[in-house]
Amino acid sequence: MSDDFELDTDDLSRRMDGAMANLRTEFASLRTGRASASMLEPVMVDAYGSMTPINQVGTVNVPEPRMVTINVWDKGLVGKVEKAIRESGLGINPQLNGTIIMLPIPELNEERRRELGKVAGGYAENARVAVRNVRRDGMDQIKKAKNDGMSEDDQKLWEAEVQEMTDAYIKKVDEALETKQEEIMQI
Repeated sequence: MSDDFELDTDDLSRRMDGAMANLRTEFASLRTGRASASMLEPVMVDAYGSMTPINQVGTVNVPEPRMVTINVWDKGLVGKVEKAIRESGLGINPQLNGTIIMLPIPELNEERRRELGKVAGGYAENARVAVRNVRRDGMDQIKKAKNDGMSEDDQKLWEAEVQEMTDAYIKKVDEALETKQEEIMQI
């Protein structure tokens, strides 16, 4: 009967958490003028016939605030790793020292900071859309249950709960964006 309807709020929450985790990963890949090993996560190297993340072909370290080093394990891959970094669009010029690739992180100019702020805003909007899609799925489940005989009061109660959860996650996205934009604009 309709009284047995139980919306899986844990599933909705887990999926919204997934959108937040994806946003954090995208934010970590943005270069803010400070060295970070996570900024190399999107870079893939053509190693042994397949595209491989950099952290699987060498050790990534941050010895100084403006320097990232990669100690490549296989000497034959040094050139490929260097090429992958140059072509990644990160705007970093790798310097070779044997099997160690040094990546000096240059200062960001004002124009580049504004561009990165816009990119961060785009990532945040994608996260908001993902959260709203999860909300829509939850609302669709409630509508289906309503058509199966759920009372209007129960429908309103569940819809309010889903909306409250959505608002909380949208607020988290906005806070993460604000923090990232402050970090980007910091000199």
